[in-house]
Amino acid sequence: MIFGFLIWTFHKTFRSDFRLSFRNIWLFALCLGLLSLLPRGALGQAVPGVSDTEIRIGSCSALEGPSQFLGIQTVLGAFLYFEQINSQGGVHGRKLRMVSRDDSYDPEKAPACFRHVLDENVFALGFFVGTPTAMKHVPLAEANKIPIVGLFTGAQALYAPLRHYVINVRASYYDETREQVDHLWGTLGFRRIGVIYPEDAFGTTVLEGVKLALKKHASEPVAAASYPRQTAQVDQAIAVVRAANPEAVVLVGPYAPVAEIVKRAHAGGWKPLFLTVSFVGTDEFIRTAGNDAEGVVITQVVPPYYITELRTVALYRRTLQKFRPDEKPNFVSLEGFVDAMVLVEGLKRAGRALTREKLIDALESIHELDIGLGSDMTLAYSSKDHKGLHHVIPSVVRGGRAVPFTDWTIVKSN
Repeated sequence: MIFGFLIWTFHKTFRSDFRLSFRNIWLFALCLGLLSLLPRGALGQAVPGVSDTEIRIGSCSALEGPSQFLGIQTVLGAFLYFEQINSQGGVHGRKLRMVSRDDSYDPEKAPACFRHVLDENVFALGFFVGTPTAMKHVPLAEANKIPIVGLFTGAQALYAPLRHYVINVRASYYDETREQVDHLWGTLGFRRIGVIYPEDAFGTTVLEGVKLALKKHASEPVAAASYPRQTAQVDQAIAVVRAANPEAVVLVGPYAPVAEIVKRAHAGGWKPLFLTVSFVGTDEFIRTAGNDAEGVVITQVVPPYYITELRTVALYRRTLQKFRPDEKPNFVSLEGFVDAMVLVEGLKRAGRALTREKLIDALESIHELDIGLGSDMTLAYSSKDHKGLHHVIPSVVRGGRAVPFTDWTIVKSN
């Protein structure tokens, strides 16, 4: 309707006899005013998900099912930052609106979830959870030329080769497993390292990370065994790896199966040094595993949520208390909060005349940006690198809390 009015007005204003009058000049000014209010893309087309007052961001995540804590908390963290920005007037006068749908961390449900979100007319995507689902979502995002900013997964396939529309924030699983293996080998002198992993893309990518890290030391896992994803059918995997008598075992999975592994292992008298990666959902893992979580090493990709000396952690805690005082802080929602910060930084840099390509260009313009997470966690992108953060923070469960450490010898006596 607006476009039709603009065409009619231009025609009336500049018809063949070109009679200038106060009325024609007023109509021409009105046209310019209306054009300035419309977000436009290439060739004058309207930008999906962007209006004069709103930017719509879509998300597919595990809002239901056995891994729902990860999805709910990731989306919550992003929602909190959006609310904080909206309370300050939004981005260039536009409020941020989240359109969140459930894929249950199930790759079979991922394509339908993606289509539903696209049908909601969103500008960009973010806050997706999990490797198996991401491997379905990402090709669809590339095919539809829609940016995804921030995925709660460190799968290497999202980092290399470079995917133009995928903007990763966190360090990768290869970063996490390298940190683990290098210190197990070099600091602790462990030579026998095993892996228990789920039968899915998440499990295989972490296993590959362990193998690559051990290859640097001319070694390989002494044993690796899998279990059916999203289940507690872990007994056989435990038995296979235990038989190899490893000094340390990398456990792969979300909180429920990893908690089950440590509980059954300890109940059976098996107590190697257990390690896991950030996707486990640290706080829910500790709650689910109880005392059996003590001594487990968990590599983190964001700082602990209780270190409020860090500017962004303090902001996260204040925002949580303001908008969702019923929720407890945790690593997962903090990561969602940080992902939303990165997206918003890109939207700010892209300017008022927003397009998807401008968002990508704006994010690629970020170099060594202090985002309030400490000197080791500055944000940097380029046209050849879409991984914003590289730093990994080792932590160990002590007294029901994940405590960061730098000296790996403290975990040898677990």
